[in-house]
Amino acid sequence: MVNHSISVTLVRAKCADRALVTGKTVSMSSVAFIGLGVMGTPMARHLAANGHQVTVYNRTPEKALAWVALYGHRAAPTPREAAEGAEFVFLCVGNDNDVRDVVYGMDGALAGADAGAVLIDHTTASAEVAKELAEAAAEFGVGFVDAPVSGGQAGAENGQLTIMCGADDEAFYELAKPVMASYAKASALMGHAGSGQLTKMVNQILIAGVVQGLAEGLNFAMKAGLDPEQVAEVVKYGAAQSWQLENRGSTMVKGEFDFGFAVEWMRKDLGIVLDEANRNGARLPVTALIDQFYAQVIARGGRRWDTSSLIQLLAND
Repeated sequence: MVNHSISVTLVRAKCADRALVTGKTVSMSSVAFIGLGVMGTPMARHLAANGHQVTVYNRTPEKALAWVALYGHRAAPTPREAAEGAEFVFLCVGNDNDVRDVVYGMDGALAGADAGAVLIDHTTASAEVAKELAEAAAEFGVGFVDAPVSGGQAGAENGQLTIMCGADDEAFYELAKPVMASYAKASALMGHAGSGQLTKMVNQILIAGVVQGLAEGLNFAMKAGLDPEQVAEVVKYGAAQSWQLENRGSTMVKGEFDFGFAVEWMRKDLGIVLDEANRNGARLPVTALIDQFYAQVIARGGRRWDTSSLIQLLAND
């Protein structure tokens, strides 16, 4: 087991230095942002808009250069060079292996990160990789926060994400929190490293169940001869109200799915959930079934459709 005391001491010292210099814990920082997908692009933009000095890296260099052309700042050719001199190194990539690819190795972020920096991973990944990263970061004197987000592309665009965090010392989270506030409406420290990812798994379990219930309810309304949009408008004021009903009810009825959170990514997330459930013994019979429903959507060509496309399986029956 790695002793985290060195990284904790360095990060706490940095907290104290920033408070002495600025009179508060919120100040403009030098940050690296690695991963400019549909979430990372606007998140990095919010950091820049809030006055932070941003260096971006993307596996496809053209995306990083396009981001710089729009928002200024700097692009780096490797994660290592992006991380050099950064107080905070943010990741928002695809999966566990993508995280490892940008963090480890001669050109990885940890090779370039300064001792006392904080590595924040916004990727929805496994709790196991979060614990692994915390251990690896500690060896470099770097703090680590696993910080998956909820709120989708719209939340990222509007700076209204919810962030679920895990860290082996609260100092890591407290230093990162005001910087993450650039694109978050709420964040919380849920426990040790990996706890943020475990909380995100709960989030995905709940979403899967809600979307399937909404699909069945709206399909039932149509089969019963009701106006499904009118039904959705009425029930949203009662106990059935949900974000999915408010934001996806109408498009589900219209059969519009070419936007939003892609089915292939939901399957990735549910795969992480089901793997963790196998480890901890949690029974997830409905979640496992919905995962198979999403597999059927993909088989019908809906890999990039929004997760609300579950209703297609019912409408076509």
